[in-house]
Amino acid sequence: MAIASEICNSFKEEILQGGHCLNASGSTPAGNVIMCALYSSNSASLGKSTTVWAAASDPAADPTDTYEVTTTGSGYSSGGKALTNIDPTLDSDTAICDFSNESWTSATFTARGLLLYNSTNITGFTNERAILAINFGGDKTVTSGTFTIEFPAAAAATAIIQLT
Repeated sequence: MAIASEICNSFKEEILQGGHCLNASGSTPAGNVIMCALYSSNSASLGKSTTVWAAASDPAADPTDTYEVTTTGSGYSSGGKALTNIDPTLDSDTAICDFSNESWTSATFTARGLLLYNSTNITGFTNERAILAINFGGDKTVTSGTFTIEFPAAAAATAIIQLT
């Protein structure tokens, strides 16, 4: 078990089937709600074979059975936070997708990685569809402060999601 930084195989297939719209919420069509869930241990099993976000059986446990960050006094809510989508665009011949940075304030927790997933229910598709997992390469700890996820620049060589 480990967190691997990979785009989920199910996302690759579902995007071609119409299971994801990564537009901004005010665009036409309006984008789906993309969530960012944080995980506290490299023991979490996240990577290209991940298909869905799964709720911990007890989100207040430390650690939770899924290794998602605990909700007890941490400033973190089970399932994470909804991201602000930025409309996909082209950079040369590469389609790119970006999100606004996201922060947890008054937070006290350790995170080792994240899972982006689509929480919009679409008929014919599994709920809470996984998009990608990222391993931070080490534990990142915040104590009574702000924990921020900074997404890379929206460019062909750096965007969080790239289709070449």
